[in-house]
Amino acid sequence: MKKLDLYIGEGFEGPGVNAAHINILLGPRNGPAGQAFAGSLASPSQGHCPFMVIAQPNIPVKPMTLYVNKAEINGDLHANATWGASQAGIAKAVTEALLDGTLPPEAEDEWAIVTANWVNPSCDDLDAVYLNNYNACRTAIRAALSCRPERAQLADVVNAIANPFYTPKA
Repeated sequence: MKKLDLYIGEGFEGPGVNAAHINILLGPRNGPAGQAFAGSLASPSQGHCPFMVIAQPNIPVKPMTLYVNKAEINGDLHANATWGASQAGIAKAVTEALLDGTLPPEAEDEWAIVTANWVNPSCDDLDAVYLNNYNACRTAIRAALSCRPERAQLADVVNAIANPFYTPKA
């Protein structure tokens, strides 16, 4: 792992309305990740209220992780998907990354994580939302710590740019 002040990653998992898209910032609390954590937590906006990710009530994950929702909460199912299933998937991914050594030992008490998370307001399966967020967060953490994508990966896809919401015509 290359030593940086800020690691940035992305993870996308799953099809359709239960897909997960996570952008992640992680690094030392006394650097940009810590500044982003504090700034986001102290600056909620209409429909977007960052909150601490927990393993269980009164047991936040480590490194301390902030959940920032990309979609404004829209109804009870979407609220349960965001605050419940999505958060739980992220909690599991972060906790596993700490316990299995993916994150360096100093991350436990000296790093902060900020996740920006897409949960579709039309989601319809909390278990799929959980699993997709877990996998997307695992991917995002690993991508961040290994500085992916590599230049060769970008060269391979430059003429095939696409995403689940749009594919350009030749």
